[in-house]
Amino acid sequence: MRQFPLASLRAFEAAFRHQSFVKAAAELNMTATGISQHVRAMENWLGVSLFVRHARGVTLTAAGREFGTAVANGLGHIEIAARQLKLESPERPVSVACIASVATRWLIPQLPAFRREHPDIRINIVYALDARTPETASVDLLIRHGTQPGTNAVALLSGETRPTCSAEFARRHGPITSPADLVDADLLHDETTAAWGRWFALAGIHQHPKSGPIFADFSLMIGSVMGGQGIGLCPTALIGDELANGTLVTLFDMPLDTEKSYWLIEAARLSIEAEIFRDWLMKASSASRNARES
Repeated sequence: MRQFPLASLRAFEAAFRHQSFVKAAAELNMTATGISQHVRAMENWLGVSLFVRHARGVTLTAAGREFGTAVANGLGHIEIAARQLKLESPERPVSVACIASVATRWLIPQLPAFRREHPDIRINIVYALDARTPETASVDLLIRHGTQPGTNAVALLSGETRPTCSAEFARRHGPITSPADLVDADLLHDETTAAWGRWFALAGIHQHPKSGPIFADFSLMIGSVMGGQGIGLCPTALIGDELANGTLVTLFDMPLDTEKSYWLIEAARLSIEAEIFRDWLMKASSASRNARES
């Protein structure tokens, strides 16, 4: 018996799913003619027609539908087994997706301590972008900012923000003793002016915040805050070192975004290494909270 045309299985399975040689070709970066040749090879080996070809495209035969279902299921099982092996591989790094501010101001500074404890575990850090689950980001762990995204999310760090400026700015523009003193102050904005508007309302100030530079995210704004260029609403959890050494000061203990946190979400299946890193992150976040409260 001639050897089974394994190389044609993927082409046939794609054509089966799309019921189109053209769409299958686009998915596999092939030509429609190439897909047709693979399907023909499969048909020749099986001795049955899998598709009826006509001017407007192709249509599955009964045999094609039956065989296609079996192939799709088989390839699905193979993929699941391969993913499981990949998860269990000791060479596979632990992957974490998070926003830039968390990566640069909290996560990356923690890594040397983790490497000292677990020198054999590699960590890959990528941008979270708009990912809502680890699976959509193709990572083991995802750190998201906002209100609780689901019951499986665990709060790593508080998302509370407070009016913050450099100590040098406070000296030059002080004294700043009342929220009303911020009405004419140089305010810095993260994404929009909306956050300052909400803080003014919280403080009982019925005026619009002064316009000022708007930064795409906190990672950019914090440079301006530290450079003494104005006052920003900063997530206190991400500036602990600067507050401790006096480089930055919070002007009022009147937090905004008290309902928000930086949440840790784990994938449905984790390797042993990913579980170790997850547990370590939880301990590190607890240590960070205790340091701020002491």
